[in-house]
Amino acid sequence: MADQYGIATREQLVLGCHVHVSVESEEEGVAVIDRVRPWLQVLTALSANSPFWQGNDSGYSSYRSRVWLRWPSAGPTEIFGSAERYHRLIADMVATGAILDDGMIYFDARLSQRYPTVEIRVSDVCLHSGTAVLVATLVRGLVETAAREWRAGREPLDHSVSLLRLADWQAARSGLTGELLHPATMRRMPAEAVVRALLDHVAQALADTGDLERARAACEELLRDGNGAQVQRALMERTGSLRDVVTECVRHTQA
Repeated sequence: MADQYGIATREQLVLGCHVHVSVESEEEGVAVIDRVRPWLQVLTALSANSPFWQGNDSGYSSYRSRVWLRWPSAGPTEIFGSAERYHRLIADMVATGAILDDGMIYFDARLSQRYPTVEIRVSDVCLHSGTAVLVATLVRGLVETAAREWRAGREPLDHSVSLLRLADWQAARSGLTGELLHPATMRRMPAEAVVRALLDHVAQALADTGDLERARAACEELLRDGNGAQVQRALMERTGSLRDVVTECVRHTQA
């Protein structure tokens, strides 16, 4: 990988939070991947916890996601429509030689190679355990909602990959502090409104598992108190030292 990808390999010092949710078949899994695409950026905004890069403020809430996109197969995907088309694309990608094998399929959402799951891969490692629980809860709600839509014959939103990349960029840039692109319209709206749109989208699935009120409360807490990136920047402003920021973040995570 170092020979093939050069400096991108050496600077790939980032960690993400991957969430697996079981599906009944590969067909259901691909149908889920097709339908969760526009909502994943909201998870990036909620979990954003990487504002600093090589000792400096990056200007992003989740700069990890920008570093990750250096891999040629990373990011959002087009609509597949079937498991056969999903696997055909992967075979074509490997055949180009630009990626070394199918283990380098770094889609934002993919079928797991090891488990009968859909794997969602867009979140930062969170500052607080409660945020990680929230992300996992919302991912499960998204997967169940998408599976229900598929079984009901509802087509996925057909946003282009170009628009999805813009939505991802906006989420990585502003996190919860500004605007995000609304998953349905791909137009700017306040982050609070987009987070609540996500909650509305998955409300029935979360209600059925008894998770809705906890998820709502956790989102309201994040919107009020800030995500990891906001906490880190506040610590930096107060202490002026990245060493102190890291030390305090350890305390936050252990709490």
